[in-house]
Amino acid sequence: MGSPRELRIRPLSGIPELREGDDLGALIAEAAAPSPSEIVVVSQKAVSKVEGRLRTLAEIDPGEEASQLAADLDKEPALVQLVLDESRRVLRAERGVLITETKGGWTCANAGIDSSNLDEGVVSLLPEDGDASARRIRAQISAASGAAPAVVIADSFGRAWRLGQADVAIGCAGLEPLADWRGRRDAHGHLLSATHIATADELASAADLVRDKDSRVPGAIVSGLEALVTSDDGPGARAIPRPASDDLFR
Repeated sequence: MGSPRELRIRPLSGIPELREGDDLGALIAEAAAPSPSEIVVVSQKAVSKVEGRLRTLAEIDPGEEASQLAADLDKEPALVQLVLDESRRVLRAERGVLITETKGGWTCANAGIDSSNLDEGVVSLLPEDGDASARRIRAQISAASGAAPAVVIADSFGRAWRLGQADVAIGCAGLEPLADWRGRRDAHGHLLSATHIATADELASAADLVRDKDSRVPGAIVSGLEALVTSDDGPGARAIPRPASDDLFR
């Protein structure tokens, strides 16, 4: 039987305003000195900034498809063009809402494109490969400090049948993103057949509780879960999306 654990989550403070090309891992190592047994949760926005994934809407030339869709949804045509550019396919476009499957495989509103905490007319795109970003940040932290904590890249997603947003993992390295309890037994001896715990998503959501959206704090450090940290980078967050063959709503 597993034993209860106590967590400590501290905000990732002391990170300066980020620019394209910044060594985010080195900045995290200097500001927070995470240990090898800790988990660094960093916001998508911070990663997108250093990876040059910001766009200025005034510089985007929307095509005919984007312009028509924008008119139907009462959205900015340049924004809709970026959404289409970042998406494999549009899943829903109605009532002012544009839900797509991104080229990275995420199903979310506006392909994850966001304008919060940026200059007027500037938006951020999701990292092209969140797992590669997490691996890179982990390696940067290790190079700067000698420690290789796990890294989770988090972004706020809506939930189809629940109000409100929650942070989920769109990239991770140094931990298993899912804990598969199927085939194990609970405290009463019952065989578990469906329990598949979304560990990386839970870490992303927990870390979000220690930083407000207007705090300019780009993440958090989670302590107390050293058993989750692995020496190898692991399969990444791309292991999380449900396969289309198992999805009852596609």
